Amino acid sequence: MTERVEAAAPVRPAADEADRILESVFGFREFRGSQREIVDHVLAGGDALVVMPTGSGKSLCYQLPALIRPGMAVIVSPLIALMQDQVTALRELGVAAACLHSGLDEEDARDVRERLRT
Repeated sequence: MTERVEAAAPVRPAADEADRILESVFGFREFRGSQREIVDHVLAGGDALVVMPTGSGKSLCYQLPALIRPGMAVIVSPLIALMQDQVTALRELGVAAACLHSGLDEEDARDVRERLRT
């Protein structure tokens, strides 16, 4: 059984910032499907488990709030190729990103761990 939890309304400045970042960083003028609801929920401090089809915009649902909320976002992914693709795409958008996985040599892994500490 799936239960839908309604999001608390985000603080208006956070919602305004989400709209600005959506266009200025990601190049989109509007959210698709349930992205707005999910982003608002996360910006209001909620947790989210997002199950959507491939290509529907799940990544934006955690990437955008990570650019607004303070601190670091840690994303867990089972696919190394997906991690690498997303890091590449974020870097092309000017967003600092890194991935840590079993395919890295020790020097690269150490570099990522060091950047996580700073």
